[in-house]
Amino acid sequence: MAGTASAGVRRSPLAPYLLVGPGVIWLILFYVVPTLALARTSVSGGSPWWGGYARAFADYGDHLGRSFGYAGLATTAAFLLGYPLAYVMAFRAGRLKNLLLGLVILPFFTTFLVRTFAWKTILGDGGLAVSVLSFLHLIPEEGRLLNTSWAVVGGLTYNFLPFMILPIYVSLEKIDKRLVEAAQDLYSSPLRVFIKVVFPLSLPGVFAGGLLTFIPASGDFINAELLGSPNQRVLGSVIQGQFLTVRDYPLAAALSFVLMIIIIALVLTYTRILGTEDLA
Repeated sequence: MAGTASAGVRRSPLAPYLLVGPGVIWLILFYVVPTLALARTSVSGGSPWWGGYARAFADYGDHLGRSFGYAGLATTAAFLLGYPLAYVMAFRAGRLKNLLLGLVILPFFTTFLVRTFAWKTILGDGGLAVSVLSFLHLIPEEGRLLNTSWAVVGGLTYNFLPFMILPIYVSLEKIDKRLVEAAQDLYSSPLRVFIKVVFPLSLPGVFAGGLLTFIPASGDFINAELLGSPNQRVLGSVIQGQFLTVRDYPLAAALSFVLMIIIIALVLTYTRILGTEDLA
């Protein structure tokens, strides 16, 4: 009877398309169409059509290099700071796990701009950071942190650190604790257990966290504008200025495409090197 009843229920061949249809329409309207419009704008600046792309490298190569340099440093710093915290949350926190998890996501209750302004106050010449570092003789008496590359990288690291911690924590939380116990039963040292068991199993989280940190950090310009000087301007700052101030739309569109294409190339290379498709 059950088999007959189940056989009598027929699925419509259109059901899968109806389920994915809204998402596909959303992507077409708000991603494909704007991208095509941006591509058309980037080649509408006159002859030759590739002039905007040539200028992107000739005139703004330094800005492009700073964008990816700052993003790479911030991603590395976020990993070095975030992995130990995620490890403690997953394996050592006990009752404090939920508290630590709440503290990680707490910055999201404040807007990105306000958090960056707070760092501007902290890193200012009369701020707490400069006073402490001067007292410890880690910077000269007249030294400063604000309007330096270190301030920009620090701001990026702070703002995107939760995007690194959370995926790594999820991967570590999913690890079967019996694997760790088995390695310990085979007389592996804690360091060897971490290198041979824990870290390889957490690579999907590292992969996802790296992407979620590096991609937005590459296009961010708020930290460079508020925490840096003109010497720390990144490509995002140039794109904003070309769109809103200079109104050179073809050049701004070409710069945006160059940034996007390089990010895609770096992500594909990163994926191939890490050798994982599991994004946790």
